[in-house]
Amino acid sequence: MGTALVTGASAGLGREFAWQLAEAHHDLVLVARDAERLETLAAQLRAVGGIHVEVLPADLGVDDDVQRVAARLRAVERPVGLLVNNAGYGLGEPFTRGDLAVEEAALAVMVRAVLVLSRAATDAMIPRGRGAILNVGSIAALMASGTYSAHKAWVNTFTQSLARTLRGTGVTATVVNPGLTRTEFHQRAGWGSGQFPDLAWLSAEQVVAESLTAVRRGAVEVTPSLRYRLGAALLRATPPSLVRVISRSF
Repeated sequence: MGTALVTGASAGLGREFAWQLAEAHHDLVLVARDAERLETLAAQLRAVGGIHVEVLPADLGVDDDVQRVAARLRAVERPVGLLVNNAGYGLGEPFTRGDLAVEEAALAVMVRAVLVLSRAATDAMIPRGRGAILNVGSIAALMASGTYSAHKAWVNTFTQSLARTLRGTGVTATVVNPGLTRTEFHQRAGWGSGQFPDLAWLSAEQVVAESLTAVRRGAVEVTPSLRYRLGAALLRATPPSLVRVISRSF
């Protein structure tokens, strides 16, 4: 079924992407900083899925590491047919009070790495006439929730533009805009989950399943769940001044 490369694969949505792709009999290249967690996951996937799994430890905030992942995307042996740009994290502090170096690292992971890896993937996929890129955005792209919203707004616009550029090549680009999803994301950012009702939360399984279905259909954008699709439509129709007020609650 081909090889998929997943960034941020050691936890959260990335881990779920790895499992669902393994169930679909895709070979995998797993990318994340935590080599130990990657090796454990890889062993489980090999045992259950009977697939080939490569582990590629990398910090996507470090250019040398990004270039190593880019080189794997361009490799001729076991070519990557699906790139999942999933790596990302919340910062949990306002821009004016946080460490600028931390902000720059987040920008590198969630914007620059997506740019560089997408280019490496298209360099390899376009000559073959097939392939797909899935970028993980967020419903936060429609809000004003700090630099995280800005990063994800960039991801959305970039993916829309990339999809237009790729038309007719056999290669597709898709962006997924999850809402609140039960993973380690919020705990790592220091955000409590108790302030949101249970109805607001999605499962990682649902988000990933809808994302992969969208990729298979060649869809450019997907927002998992009817409630978040309706919420996204409302946010797009809301005056920016009101969006800024709403964003203070998140």
